[in-house]
Amino acid sequence: TTFHILYSRFYDLSLNYPYLAVPLFTFMGVILQHSGVTKELYESLYETLGSLKGGLAVVTIVFGTILAACLGVIAASVTILTLIALAPMITRGYDKSLASGTIVAAGTLGILIPPSIMLVVYAPQAGLSVGQMFLGAILPGLLLSVLYIAYVLLRCTLNPSIGPAIPAGQIEPFSVKKFVRLAKSLVPPILLIAAVLGSIFAGIAPPNEAAAVGCSVAILMAIAYKKFNWSLIKEASLETMRVSAFVVMLAAFCYAFVGIFMSAGAGDAVAQIILSVPGGRWMSFAVMMAIVFVLGMFIEWIGIVFIVIPIFSPIFVQLGFDPLWAGMMVCLNMQTAFQTPPMAMSIFVLKGTAPEE
Repeated sequence: TTFHILYSRFYDLSLNYPYLAVPLFTFMGVILQHSGVTKELYESLYETLGSLKGGLAVVTIVFGTILAACLGVIAASVTILTLIALAPMITRGYDKSLASGTIVAAGTLGILIPPSIMLVVYAPQAGLSVGQMFLGAILPGLLLSVLYIAYVLLRCTLNPSIGPAIPAGQIEPFSVKKFVRLAKSLVPPILLIAAVLGSIFAGIAPPNEAAAVGCSVAILMAIAYKKFNWSLIKEASLETMRVSAFVVMLAAFCYAFVGIFMSAGAGDAVAQIILSVPGGRWMSFAVMMAIVFVLGMFIEWIGIVFIVIPIFSPIFVQLGFDPLWAGMMVCLNMQTAFQTPPMAMSIFVLKGTAPEE
């Protein structure tokens, strides 16, 4: 019986149609990473907001938010931000911890703001629509971005030495020419976002087909910026295979493990413990959020989704919480897993990408 559960659940997940969006969004992100679109956009934002106290950090967060709506892959977002934004901040006298923290926080928005691989993986486990998850994640993701910006501006106002403004003589005043350049640099990411999210929310295509549309648009952008070649396709394909194989294999093993765990009645035992927590449903909810947060320090988010969500989702319903709202809270919580040591994948990506001092 145990072998049958392991085999059948492993096989079922490997052929799960919604997960087809994982390689497609990964391919789109890698192509966009090398297309040249991102560098021009950062430079335009840099010219526009660099004169503020903490302006470069704000530019990095805004840029990271736009990247998040285009990529959906954490490693790609953090790598791009590190390569483009870290050196300008350090050379301008920014505090290293502020510069690094800004890049890690802004880069991690990509796992929450759609198109997000985490939402694609989470939705089937919770019995939710991927499109609903995408729609529900937009506001929390943007709110998180605004709060990051507010924090940077407040800290740099109280202590200008950690995020000094660019001297007025070193930056051109804002003009129509700069506005036009900024507008032009925003066109490609807006087109990509419209192609992916627009086709989903307009009911034209489900997430998998929308991901394929995004891949096509990303390739067209690479052609337009004269970065398209067979080497790029090869690199993007290999990276897509690595990421997809990792996600599906880890997910399949976790899914199989949960099958054994649930068949042994352990899921019911965990549910009874959580439901019996004193303090009502909100205390039970707080306990579940604490479990997700602590797990995020030690294991990958994929493991959390496949081990915890099948157990927690029915409990959310029993407690009277909307499954979509509860799912967004869990995803917000798991987003911090990329920034909380000792796991903290975003920090390791930044360290590996940053140039030697």
